[in-house]
Amino acid sequence: MPTVTSKDGTIIAYNRSGTGPTLVLVGGALEYRAWVSESSTLGGSPLLAEHFTVIQYDRRGRGESGDTPPYAVDREIEDIEALINAEGGSAYLFGISSGAALALHAAVKLDSKIKKLAIYEAPYNDDETARKAWREYRANLDQIVAEGRKGDAVGLFMMLVGMPPDHLEAMRQHPLWGNWEAVGHTLAYDAAALGAEAAVATDLAAKLKVPALVLDGSASYPFMHTAAVALAEAMPQGQQRTLEGQTHEVSTDVLAPILVEYFEAR
Repeated sequence: MPTVTSKDGTIIAYNRSGTGPTLVLVGGALEYRAWVSESSTLGGSPLLAEHFTVIQYDRRGRGESGDTPPYAVDREIEDIEALINAEGGSAYLFGISSGAALALHAAVKLDSKIKKLAIYEAPYNDDETARKAWREYRANLDQIVAEGRKGDAVGLFMMLVGMPPDHLEAMRQHPLWGNWEAVGHTLAYDAAALGAEAAVATDLAAKLKVPALVLDGSASYPFMHTAAVALAEAMPQGQQRTLEGQTHEVSTDVLAPILVEYFEAR
C-alpha cells in the first residue's frame, strides 16, 4: 500500500490503479477505501484505469491515513498536494458531495498543479431555512465531536440529510455502522470545507483559474442543480451538466465515461 507524508507529517494512505495522467478522487462525508461507496466504486472503474493513473485515498482521520490536530481545510489541501507531488506533480481532480467542496478549495489553492477540475453535487444551499439548519448542525456537531461521541456525530449527520430521528436506533444496527462511527469525527472536516452556512461558494468559484465541470443529477435534490448552475456561472472556465436520472448516489457506469470525455478533451 503506497503512502505519502503530508506537510504536517501526517501519513496519507492510497490506492493507485491504471496508467496515464494522474486523476485524484476526493471522497465525501464518511467515505474511505474500506467500504463500498460512490468514490470507492469510481476508484475501481476499469474504464478510468484505461485512461488515467487513478488515485483513491483515505482522507486524514479515516481508514489507514493518520490525523494530526488541529484540523484545518488547508491541511487537507496539503494532503492532496502531497499525493499529486508523489505522482508526477500535476493531476486532474474530481470530488463528490462534500469532497467536491474540498476539491474546489484545493483547485483554487494549488492552481497550476491542477489540470482540470470536475465535481459532483457539492451540497451547497442558499435557502435561508437550510442555512439556519446548517448553523445549528455545525454548533451541535462541534460539541459532540469535542466530547468524542463519534456515533452521535454520525446520527446527527444522518438526521440533517433527512433520516427521521426514530429510525436512528435501527440504523445503528446497519452492517456499515461501525465503519461510519470510526470516522464520525471527520464529519467536522467536511463541515469546515462547506463553510459556516454551506451557502453556494460563488466567491471561491470565481477564483478558480482552471477549467471545471460541475455535475448534478436530474433525480437528485433540486437545490443541488441550483448550486451547480451558480457555481459553473461563477467559474471563469466553468461548464455545467445535469446527468439524466441520477440521484446524489451517482452511478459509476454513467459518471466514468463523462469524466474520461471531459478530462481528455482539448
